[in-house]
Amino acid sequence: MSGTLARAVVIGASAGAIEALSMILPELPESFPLPVLVVVHVPPERRNILAPLFEAKCRLATREAEDKEAILPGTIYFAPSDYHLLVEKGETVALSSDEPVLHSRPAIDVLFESAADVYGEALVGVVLSGANSDGALGLKAIVEAGGTALIQEPAEAYAEAMPLAAVAACPTARVMTLAAIADHLVKECAA
Repeated sequence: MSGTLARAVVIGASAGAIEALSMILPELPESFPLPVLVVVHVPPERRNILAPLFEAKCRLATREAEDKEAILPGTIYFAPSDYHLLVEKGETVALSSDEPVLHSRPAIDVLFESAADVYGEALVGVVLSGANSDGALGLKAIVEAGGTALIQEPAEAYAEAMPLAAVAACPTARVMTLAAIADHLVKECAA
């Protein structure tokens, strides 16, 4: 996939998410042209503080996704607690309270699979640190749609289970350090 083809980035993380995302999201320049949709496993009873936390660190607009809002370029969207985050045709956000997937709501697989349906080969999927296999099947859907799959180097991850599951499901994915993932997004997706 050429960098000019990319139209969206989806990122999934769980245990170790804040540390991993802190190495990537603040590196995206103010001119970054793509929307970035992020699912982090947050317990349903806890308020999701990711949007304000990263708003203070990032140069891009950062928000918690709202149902049916348009997906804008250069904006980072976080899934709210206890809702699946999906991409709909017409490039709008949808929130769902469907059953948890792999004990998680929001689930990474749900976001990745819906985004793969909408963006196809123009999607970049990133699986980061986490302690279960959520994201592996979603990343596989991105690969099958012709998109780009990036996985955090398992040995670098706070919890390696999620990157290892993604590698097993997507053996052609690029396994990279967090610094290399950030560099790839800046150079290949912002061109």
